[in-house]
Amino acid sequence: AFALAAAAALLVRDIVPHGPRVFFFYTQWTFLLVTIYFAVATAISAHGCWSYSKKSLRKTDEYGDVENRDLSTSISGERKNDEIDKMASYYEQIANEKRAAFWGRCMQIIYQASAGATMLTDVTFWGLLVPFFYRDKFGLSMVTDGMHSVNAVLLLIDTLLNNMPFPWYRIAFFVFWSCSYVTFQWVIHASGALSWWPYPFLDLASPGAPLWYLAMAVAHVPCFSAYWLVVKAKRTYFPRMFPQAYVRTS
Repeated sequence: AFALAAAAALLVRDIVPHGPRVFFFYTQWTFLLVTIYFAVATAISAHGCWSYSKKSLRKTDEYGDVENRDLSTSISGERKNDEIDKMASYYEQIANEKRAAFWGRCMQIIYQASAGATMLTDVTFWGLLVPFFYRDKFGLSMVTDGMHSVNAVLLLIDTLLNNMPFPWYRIAFFVFWSCSYVTFQWVIHASGALSWWPYPFLDLASPGAPLWYLAMAVAHVPCFSAYWLVVKAKRTYFPRMFPQAYVRTS
């Protein structure tokens, strides 16, 4: 909840003075994706806590019913009611598991795409844009600097605390996210809605455009790999450091 509030506050702080045009930039796309991840994760966590408390309350009520049950009740009637309750509880559990499985997969996909996109965004900003392209334009700005640092910090903290898998093949969703942004840029430029490029290396009129696009495409591999290694290191060393607290996923 804290991560959601921090991410949402920073995103709103960026949108309010500049309007929706901030979403011409990949940074805001990525930060919005990170915010959506924390929103979905918070909702799923809250639902899980509510379901657990409801289940515990139901067990307590059943235990109280057993203690206070009238001895004169017929055995056949008890069995019939128990079977009906168990059947209703079973179907409710199946429905809840299906919903949880769907939203759980959505959360994992958003999380894994956010991780790769965050690495790409921050590395490109601090390693390429600031030193070489916008050296004189970028000053100290809480919003700009926060957009390219808070996202990684919040995700890394969340990674240390969660136990979600991070399979290599999920890089496909990260690539799809970046391709969606590039396609968006091509469409708005082809339609004449935008005449300037948010990032100079995306300019199709540049002689080196093919090489730049190739370089950025290849950069997806080390960016996703770096985060994959972070998760791998956590899953390797945390069980040794916290053997009683850490639980592996199957």
